[in-house]
Amino acid sequence: MSKSKIAKVLLSVLMVLSVFLFSACGPNTNNSGSSNQSSSNQNSSQDISGTATAVGSTALQPLVEQAATLFNQKYPNATINVQGGGSGTGLTQVAQGAADIGDSDIYAEEKSGIDAKSLVDHKVAVVGFAVVVNKDVTIDNLTQQQLVDIFTGKIKNWKEVGGPDEPIVVVNRPTSSGTRATFKKIVLGGQDEVQGLALTEDASGTVRKTVAEKKGAISYLAFSYLDDSVKALKYNGVAPTKENVINGTYPIASYEHMYTKGEPKGVVKAFLDFMMSDEVQKGPAEKLGFININDMKVTLK
Repeated sequence: MSKSKIAKVLLSVLMVLSVFLFSACGPNTNNSGSSNQSSSNQNSSQDISGTATAVGSTALQPLVEQAATLFNQKYPNATINVQGGGSGTGLTQVAQGAADIGDSDIYAEEKSGIDAKSLVDHKVAVVGFAVVVNKDVTIDNLTQQQLVDIFTGKIKNWKEVGGPDEPIVVVNRPTSSGTRATFKKIVLGGQDEVQGLALTEDASGTVRKTVAEKKGAISYLAFSYLDDSVKALKYNGVAPTKENVINGTYPIASYEHMYTKGEPKGVVKAFLDFMMSDEVQKGPAEKLGFININDMKVTLK
């Protein structure tokens, strides 16, 4: 074979090889990789499926609801149903097996009639609570002793603490409320609230509405429920802020617990893990005023 023919054959072979290599390493490979990655992500999201119910604390409820929405978007085959009812209800239902998760502002050991040893505690955040009044009340601070006297019925008119001459309307939460239990323990020193002269509202949202609409009203709310419709008061001269809870100068706060009966599995475990993720802790938790446990400079009792 002549040299010119050999050169032509080699040139043809090189052209075929170059086409083959371009096809193997070109854009189609990337498309295939994206498809495989998408398929892998889809399979991963499909691995988490099922339905779970979280019941209890209305202070924690806004965060759990928003986290549940994000969780469902992330895992379309999983559903988390969220209900309020108060910490006592949450602890009772999870202990009885009627709910998968019991949301609570208090430790299970603090609730009578609960087999706390059967429950596993998952602390997901810290929540601060503020004393709130109707906006017509012209004071901005109350001492602990003044609050004790107001909530036990010794002080009945705002003029006794430097406010307007109008009756004080105490708005309490029911005995099943973890917010009430926290307020009673930290602020009232365990003393019983006034009976017969106070209103009782079942949920934090209803408390806020009542205080906003009722002249002379006073109550207490989680930071996540504070807005311009009510006035949050200083406690012993200290403002109810996230920073003051973190550094320990503002004491009306508690851990937010999500209890399970035994160690969580499946969709319940996945959701509890998701609650502690940056997606929740640096997202809705931060926006709603909840505090990351890891940011705390003090340990709550």
